[in-house]
Amino acid sequence: ELREVSRNRASLRGRLRELRQYLHVLREGQRFTSLPAPLGSPPRPRALSEREPILDPSLHQHLDRKINFVAGVIHPWRVSAFERLLWRACRGYLVASFVEMPEPMEDPATGESITWVIFLISYWGEQIGQKIRKISDCFHCHVYPYPESEASRADTMSGLHSQIQDLSVVLEETEQYLAQVLDKVVLVLPTWRVQVQKMKAIYLVLNQCSFDVTEKCLIAEVWCPVRDLTQVQDALRQGSYKSGSSVECFVQRIPTSESPPTLIRTNKFTAGFQSIVDAYGVASYQEVNPAPYAIITFPFIFAIMFGDVGHGLLMFLFALWMVLYENSPSLRQASNEIWLTFFEGRYLILLMGAFSIYTGFIYNECFSKATVIFPSAWSVATMANHSSWRWDSQPSREPLSRSRPALTPPRSAHSSAYLATHPSLTLDPNVTGVFQGPYPFGIDPIWSLATNHLNFLNSFKMKMSVVLGVVHMGFGVLLGVFNHVHFQQRHRLVLELLPEMVFLLALFGYLVFLIFYKWVKFSVADSMVAPSILIHFIDMFLFTSNADNLPLYRGQVPVQTVLVVLALASVPVLLLGTPLYLCCRRRAPRTGRPAPVAAGEQEPLLEGQEAGNSVNATKEDVESGGHDPDSEHLDFAEIFMHQAIHTIEYCLGCVSNTASYLRLWALSLAHARES
Repeated sequence: ELREVSRNRASLRGRLRELRQYLHVLREGQRFTSLPAPLGSPPRPRALSEREPILDPSLHQHLDRKINFVAGVIHPWRVSAFERLLWRACRGYLVASFVEMPEPMEDPATGESITWVIFLISYWGEQIGQKIRKISDCFHCHVYPYPESEASRADTMSGLHSQIQDLSVVLEETEQYLAQVLDKVVLVLPTWRVQVQKMKAIYLVLNQCSFDVTEKCLIAEVWCPVRDLTQVQDALRQGSYKSGSSVECFVQRIPTSESPPTLIRTNKFTAGFQSIVDAYGVASYQEVNPAPYAIITFPFIFAIMFGDVGHGLLMFLFALWMVLYENSPSLRQASNEIWLTFFEGRYLILLMGAFSIYTGFIYNECFSKATVIFPSAWSVATMANHSSWRWDSQPSREPLSRSRPALTPPRSAHSSAYLATHPSLTLDPNVTGVFQGPYPFGIDPIWSLATNHLNFLNSFKMKMSVVLGVVHMGFGVLLGVFNHVHFQQRHRLVLELLPEMVFLLALFGYLVFLIFYKWVKFSVADSMVAPSILIHFIDMFLFTSNADNLPLYRGQVPVQTVLVVLALASVPVLLLGTPLYLCCRRRAPRTGRPAPVAAGEQEPLLEGQEAGNSVNATKEDVESGGHDPDSEHLDFAEIFMHQAIHTIEYCLGCVSNTASYLRLWALSLAHARES
């Protein structure tokens, strides 16, 4: 019914549009073909002249040829080409007039409202008329019959007026009836939508099936989780029973050597984190899924860059609002793509905000302002009583330390002579009572008043980024232990995992050791003579030492040399170890053949299913995905190429990722600086 009413409405609207166009054509053509005399002027005889109008009635009596007309409407974009082609094809034996329609009308092809152009062409001869009509058809013009006499045109126009009025009434009633039908459709539209989606899903599955030899049933080969096989069989049985089919659907397990696809079950909380991990790569079948660990590491690494209590609280509250109202249809059915991205990652944003609040307390920043939760561990009063602040009139020659706050006090607190030469005052922790111990949690708020605040945070956040980055990369490498043990590839523990850990720890793990060792060894008293870790790390790769940069411990240069040699030696082991081992294992003679699978190890697919009615596989084949450790990487060239790519990626990744973790330091400083 809805389709029929819509079709009738479209037909009526098209007919009404044609009638209106025809009426405008007759009205505009009337101005072209009738030339009334001015009011009050007496009629006078007309002489023959070349300047007489072509359509003058008195001239028709002296012409043997009959003047014909072609009238219609054309799209405004085609007018110039249409006029040019008419002139060239008819060699000027016509008079064409063009005028825009007084009101815009809908274009049936595009649905847009445009202002059509009315044309009236007068010509002599039947051949010219045929050419004009063919050209009009080529340009998709709407040609209408044009009466020759004014009386006929007047009668036609009056008839068009009555038809338009009647058609408008019918169209209005049709639209009212259509509105009533649509009101009824709105009530059942959700049900229809569900039915259509189900039908599309059913046909999509059926199109992926194939016919059997007899072409009487469909066969579908799918991957299905083992624990869902019972549910699949029950669903097929119910479908066969409800459809009234005489043949019951059944499932058979087919053994295969192909690697099954990876199925990772997620919920609304873990889906956002899993999508981030999948963007970098999907784990192979039965490999360790790093997404659960990313639930903690990803928001925490973000919080290192975005550590602020106030900003993190705003983010947390925004995500909490989305979580509490996640079932709201207005939030789920929004069409804004950016909003949908935020909504799908609401739990990710929630954790990022929570961790940002935590790191904000560590940085002691709330909207980039320090908060005094605990009393400061630095005593300005004790330092003020020191004699050098009151009586020393010589500027200090001691270089400013990053670990000593430099404050700008009011002028009334000290002598004018000292303040004239000291724009900032340094709190010396070597003075008894100035530094009373570490701050209970986070960074001391007195650093926000210091002029060397940025230098202090620069050193702190840079070292923290390196430490967290190396720990993060090391944890990722250690996850490979579970893969190697699960797939019974214990040779990779020695030939891959061990060289990877040696390369990582010998270079960047040693850098972390130097950071902690320097923190522990050097105190406030000897902090001015502490060597540079960066220079030591550069000298480590150059196999040299710098006399201006004191060593951190005895025998540092030999230890660093040994570590670099170990790191370099681990690269060929990582590159050639696994390929050579697999090649030797392949060439080694086999002492025996594997024993056939016992009958007891053949398990039916489902409970109650006969073993002879299905193609069964062993339980181990299904659980391991049909993979045999001896059947992998039989081609030595393929093995070597795969291992070479892995080695290059790992070695370059250790260097580039360590440098990339410094972005935590850079972005954290930028956030604190620009906030």
